Amino acid sequence: METKWFTLRTVEDKESIAQAADILRRGGLLAIPTETVYGLGANGLDETAVLHIFEAKGRPQDNPLILHIPDTSWLTRYCEDVPDAAYKLAERFWPGPLTMILKKKPCVPLRTTGGLETVGMRCPDHAVTRAIIEASGVPVAAPSANTSGRPSCTTAEHVREDMWGKIDGIVDGGPCQVGVESTIIDLTVTPPQLLRPGGLPLESLRDALGEVTVDKAVTQKMNDGEKPRAPGMKYRHYAPKAPVTVVTGGAKASARYLLTHAGEKSGIICFDEFTRLFDGHIVHPLGASDDKRAQAQHVFDALRTFDETNVGEIWAQCPDSKGLGLAIGNRLKKAAGFHVEDADDGKIVIGITGGTGAGKTSLLRALERKGACVLDCDAVYHEMLKDDEPLLRALREAFGDVIFRQDGSVDVHAIGLIVFKDRKKLAELDAIVHEHIPRALAQKMAATNAEIIGLDAIKLIESGLGAICDATVAVTAPEEVRVKRIMARDSITEEYARSRIAAQKEADYFRAQCDYEFVNDLPTAEKAEHAAEVYINTIINNLKEETER
Repeated sequence: METKWFTLRTVEDKESIAQAADILRRGGLLAIPTETVYGLGANGLDETAVLHIFEAKGRPQDNPLILHIPDTSWLTRYCEDVPDAAYKLAERFWPGPLTMILKKKPCVPLRTTGGLETVGMRCPDHAVTRAIIEASGVPVAAPSANTSGRPSCTTAEHVREDMWGKIDGIVDGGPCQVGVESTIIDLTVTPPQLLRPGGLPLESLRDALGEVTVDKAVTQKMNDGEKPRAPGMKYRHYAPKAPVTVVTGGAKASARYLLTHAGEKSGIICFDEFTRLFDGHIVHPLGASDDKRAQAQHVFDALRTFDETNVGEIWAQCPDSKGLGLAIGNRLKKAAGFHVEDADDGKIVIGITGGTGAGKTSLLRALERKGACVLDCDAVYHEMLKDDEPLLRALREAFGDVIFRQDGSVDVHAIGLIVFKDRKKLAELDAIVHEHIPRALAQKMAATNAEIIGLDAIKLIESGLGAICDATVAVTAPEEVRVKRIMARDSITEEYARSRIAAQKEADYFRAQCDYEFVNDLPTAEKAEHAAEVYINTIINNLKEETER
């Protein structure tokens, strides 16, 4: 079949709109843009055309289709007993990402509705598509324009990948602005019920109507034999080729969980702030953890991207269920076949950093007195040098066999001779360590029974480890105080102490990058440790209050 390509970004191109509308009138299949995802459209009143949708997608025929209309006035053409709630929602949210389940009129074929006496109605927020529908004069039945079981299409190029040569036309109306399908609400029941979360948050529906219940299929699989009342309820959609595991819980906790469980060949879907922790993996950023609109726009791109790779599995962070998070989580969980793991373990991770002589030890001892597990990142790195195969392999590839002794152990002195006279090699070493140490630390965090964990890391920020800490603390002190401490601690000259301080980042750097600053300029160790204990208690209480909120 020859597929015609339309590039339509404005309703002023009347000729192209007329040609696209003619495809629908003649019973053809036309991929159309919407604000949610691209749809595979056909005349919803033409049973043969509708059958061709199912054939092109490979879609089960008991999966209902949604009718798309250009405005509210078309509702009564295809629906009967339209309740006031429908007009109320349409006035507030149409055109937009909302589908309303209503009683159908006899003119709407059962093939379109999956055998149901109800039909989903939607007015898309895309001017070109509304113009095409109006010009065609028919309601357009349009599921997402992907092959069934594949992630939904959010660009015309995605549609081309799945449908070129199978359908009559593709309208390129630009990338979708919402990125997840429409919200579906059933208005034939009392109280109204959410059947599928989507681009319009549940909170908005409740704000407009009051009580709105949630169908159990939103959060779990439907039972065998149950009939879906709306698209996307029953069948496993949005599935990439590799198996998916979705990890719920707080963003930092779920990032730690991914670090612990993801293998070397795993693909990662994570929030933007954690991407650097997964260097060496194929990573698709979902958006910042607090930006659900961006996450909605990227979720299907993320799932689809991995089909072009050889990853053996995919691990995905999941947002909370507030706002658009309910829809994003629903799509990810369906992609995973509801294989979901909860990362929340109640642990608090506090990262401690600062320059030499600043007095980090006071805070670390305060953490230990609280029963915390304190992890020295430098010590963990040296422990990894004994038997961590991925790290050892990376070091061998970067520096060769010269850094290994005859017994196979790593010669740290040999590494030092290479990197301390070559800045590029030093940067390469740092990059290798920063790639591998987060995994080892996350595994140790998971293994400990301690509820509080302290990370002692001079490169807490540069390594990306700060991102998985619930709080980060910069320990600072005046330079003169630091000089005296270093001289006394290491038995070195003042000149050498100052040169060591000068070689490190200034206090302003740590101050700007961390959540808290502890100024350790107290005259005695006893006073410093008392102040540190009070400070740590304050941080822990703050974190617990945030969790309770």
